[in-house]
Parts: sequence; structure tokens; C-alpha cells
Amino acid sequence: MSKAEMIRARIDPSVKHDAEVILQELGLSVTEAITLFYRQVVMHRGLPFQARLPNEITRKAMQDALEGEDISEWVDLEALKAGLR
Repeated sequence: MSKAEMIRARIDPSVKHDAEVILQELGLSVTEAITLFYRQVVMHRGLPFQARLPNEITRKAMQDALEGEDISEWVDLEALKAGLR
């Protein structure tokens, strides 16, 4: 199959670099990784992973964590388990 189409995208330089390092460790070029992603999109007839928005409870928990609110701490796993009972 001839590779005649070109993709051009803007991406954060640090994300690009970090991804390229990982792809190199996997033995994949950027072109091969993009082709693999596109093939997976076609096979799954959508994204090859779940892409969902968090529900209200999760959004609140995330916001609380960012603001340092409503956070509990335990000294060890046993204390955590005891606190959940």
C-alpha cells in the first residue's frame, strides 16, 4: 500500500519528546505509531481506549484534591483499613 497522505499536527514539544523516547524504546517510529493508532481506530470503529468525562462525584473529588480539601491521611495500610470499617 502506498503511503501518499501526510498528517501535520501541532503538539507540546515536551510531550512530543517524551513520546518519541518511549516509541524508540518500543522500536517504533513516529510514523509506525501513528499508523498503528489509525489502524486501531478503524478496527474499533472509534478510539481504542475509553474517553469519558468524569461524573460529578469524581469532579468534586479531583477539585478537592487540587485544593487540599477533605483529604484523609493514614500512617499505614492497617490504619486505612480500620478507618474504612
